Amino acid sequence: MPKYLCLQRNLASATPSGDKPSPAQMQAMYAKFNDWREKFQTNLVDLGGRLGAGRIATAGPTTDGPLVEVKELVGGYMIISADSLEAALGIARECPGLVRPGSGVEVIEIHSPQ
Repeated sequence: MPKYLCLQRNLASATPSGDKPSPAQMQAMYAKFNDWREKFQTNLVDLGGRLGAGRIATAGPTTDGPLVEVKELVGGYMIISADSLEAALGIARECPGLVRPGSGVEVIEIHSPQ
């Protein structure tokens, strides 16, 4: 089954509200997330996470940059398996907290060597 990289992206056209969810809202979101994770457990290859610090690996000495500020564009990643790009988009679209105002999920097929 094909695999897809899902990148949670901040949309340039969106303006963040800055409102943080209440503890009750967070608890409800985690419950929805756990339900989603249970529903798609066979499709979830790697739930990924947020991106942190990075460096560039080169043939010469390792450098600290210049780096593209990926952390500002990509909030996190996940790898899923699905029968098609449309199916992968459907799985990503249902993930609570992943698709929210001001963000979207870019879903990209991973071509593995055979």
